Amino acid sequence: MRYQLEFRPIARKFRRSLVTSHGIWEVREAIILRLTDINGKVGWGEIAPISWFGSETLEQALDFCRQLPKEITQEIIYSIPAHLPACQFGFESALEGLGTGDWGLGTGDWEVMKAKTSPSSPSSPSSPPPSPLTYSALLPAGEAALHQWRSLWEEGYRTFKWKIGVGEIAEELKLFDSLIQSLPASAKLRLDANGGLNYQQAHTWLQACDNLAIEIEFIEQPLPVDQFSQMLALSQAYGTAIALDESVATLKQLADCYEKGWRDVFVIKPAIIGSPSRLRQFFQQHEIDAVFSSVFETAIARQTALKLAAELSLHNRAVGFGVNHFFAQEL
Repeated sequence: MRYQLEFRPIARKFRRSLVTSHGIWEVREAIILRLTDINGKVGWGEIAPISWFGSETLEQALDFCRQLPKEITQEIIYSIPAHLPACQFGFESALEGLGTGDWGLGTGDWEVMKAKTSPSSPSSPSSPPPSPLTYSALLPAGEAALHQWRSLWEEGYRTFKWKIGVGEIAEELKLFDSLIQSLPASAKLRLDANGGLNYQQAHTWLQACDNLAIEIEFIEQPLPVDQFSQMLALSQAYGTAIALDESVATLKQLADCYEKGWRDVFVIKPAIIGSPSRLRQFFQQHEIDAVFSSVFETAIARQTALKLAAELSLHNRAVGFGVNHFFAQEL
């Protein structure tokens, strides 16, 4: 079957700059896809790359879309090369969603879709939508986390993620202690370094976590991607779990780290990891402890990502999709 292809770039401004060890992020850019079959059924997809995580760039994704004919086939979609993982996800999502109308996204109208994927839309709430999944909320880096967790707690979140490795370690450890003291005992906390620590700093953070009376769920990607063996050693030396994130950004990286012996937590970002069908195959072959996480996508990509999370998660960990409070408006 052949499908009419249309696509449009979009941009959404963060309410406040997102600060990570990779730098400062001001605007989330992506590409929205629409496939229409001969019966008029519509499927929506989203290409939401993060190049510094290992996906293609937005420019590469746009170039790929522009080179495609206006009518495409399943064969074209399933032959998208591995170096375009966000494109793989976006096109397969659109194909899988043809005519389903899930979450009210089945309309073929661009303006209606724009309204439904706006951060202020009821289809993309700041609080967790009804779902068998539980949600983790992302806190802002630094001292702002000490204040924001309260409003997120009132919205129903019980798991939080806080960025570390963006400031002086001594100051961050002080803030960490204050955050731990202020959080309710039933809260869960994840720390995300985005590969921004050195080996000694990772030791320091893991020691601090191991010495707490409450459990830190895990420290995410303490070291850069090229220091896998050191992270493997750290995972075996401390009680606090370590989660790989940037190290498993794509399906190839996920398979490589598994083959090298990683059995701690894997953070899966569906929108940039690659083909949903190949991701399912990997999970059918390997039982892994996975946490599914957002890349600040709209409701279009989140729809497919959360379906995959509900289908593939084995350890009932909260999914990292509590991020909409970071957005102000669509540009």
